[in-house]
Amino acid sequence: MVATVITKALSATSRIGLIAAVAASAIGAVPAVAGPEQLVHIRASQVTSPPVGWVEFCARQPGECASTATAPRDIALSPEVWKDMVRVNKWVNKTIKPLTDLEHWGVVERWSYPDDGYGDCEDYVLLKRRIFIQSGWPRESLLVTVVRDKNEEGHAVLTVITDKGDYVLDNQNEDILIWSETGYRFVKRQSQSDPKVWVSLDDLRPAIATATSR
Repeated sequence: MVATVITKALSATSRIGLIAAVAASAIGAVPAVAGPEQLVHIRASQVTSPPVGWVEFCARQPGECASTATAPRDIALSPEVWKDMVRVNKWVNKTIKPLTDLEHWGVVERWSYPDDGYGDCEDYVLLKRRIFIQSGWPRESLLVTVVRDKNEEGHAVLTVITDKGDYVLDNQNEDILIWSETGYRFVKRQSQSDPKVWVSLDDLRPAIATATSR
């Protein structure tokens, strides 16, 4: 289903490239998860302000953000789900070319779908999220997330909430990692129950885990 959603949006030439890329992708088994609960699932805290870019994106495209409050839903991390996560992350990262908002739009911050083939970190996130949702994945398990990287610079990633842990899809890394292994400091993300609501995150990792580099 995921591959079908991707190919519908592509030209014939791009489809050939996608098929070749998917065929060549080395997709490992579902990773084993072990360790304390705090290293598997990150704990959401209090409601906080959403990023300005998200607010403006929703104002321009309200249909993409319209929803009613729902019960949180995790996705079961089956081998098929893992395969789709790896393929979508690799395909979007290879297909979209990095370009800052200032270079792209002439403004410091603008969240948008990279339909012209260019974008920065949050645009990669939005496209991955859209592909999964159109493929039937629960919206409640696909959360736009703001982090700080090892240089303390802001960055956006997609967190997929599974029954085995919170996994991060990142335009700067083809490998999909459990959140506690990314080396990022997690700041805030969408609420599982309402995509228009954002919550702050309690990063409870021990100091040694926080400092671990990839």
